[in-house]
Amino acid sequence: MPENEFLDIRHLHAGYGRSQVLFDVTLGIPCRGGVAVLGRNGAGKTTLMKTIIGELPTSNGEMFFDGRDISRRRTEERMRAGIGYVPQEHSVFARLSVRDNLAVGSLLNKAAGAAVDRVLTIFPKLGQRLDQPAGTLSGGERKMLAIGRAMLGDPKLLLLDEPTEGVWIGVIEEIAERLTDLAREIAVIIVEQHLDLALRVAKHAYVLDRGRIALEGPAGEVRGNPELLRYLAP
Repeated sequence: MPENEFLDIRHLHAGYGRSQVLFDVTLGIPCRGGVAVLGRNGAGKTTLMKTIIGELPTSNGEMFFDGRDISRRRTEERMRAGIGYVPQEHSVFARLSVRDNLAVGSLLNKAAGAAVDRVLTIFPKLGQRLDQPAGTLSGGERKMLAIGRAMLGDPKLLLLDEPTEGVWIGVIEEIAERLTDLAREIAVIIVEQHLDLALRVAKHAYVLDRGRIALEGPAGEVRGNPELLRYLAP
């Protein structure tokens, strides 16, 4: 487990109603750097992300963020504490313009103007499409907008669920570069099917299998583990 955990999850059990998905999950996230959560479809990755942000309740276990117990905190309280979330689907307001999507993301930011300028510097394509409805953007541009909007909340921890899903391969490299830079500044948890990207952004990795941690360690060690492909195979 990484040292100096900023997010400390202990013996987490969670799921959907009576359907339990996560079993005794324990993991730690440092205050800076990328952490990858890997696993085949249905392994519990998205459930973990939704539980961290508070969309799903924990049935057992503890969760500490920046030294505070957030296990029973509401989603908005976790976001105010500094957790940002980019979900796998429905991550932008399709009918709103790019400008208005960014305005929504900056509502709680006292330095909104400077923050928007920074996002447009990181993702210059968004600056060219400020008045365009978000629903008409390409898949890659929508992901950039979703990440940029989450950054406007000035998060200390950013949760990214499949940030390159549906993205043209030519744009994946651009997103990977931006996320690698971002992970040098804050904590980032990335759920990603694109293995090379995930382990490039991350210094540490966890592999979920049927809702349990099956492998964990430094990203390079996990990549070289002969068991990895078995846990990722459909």
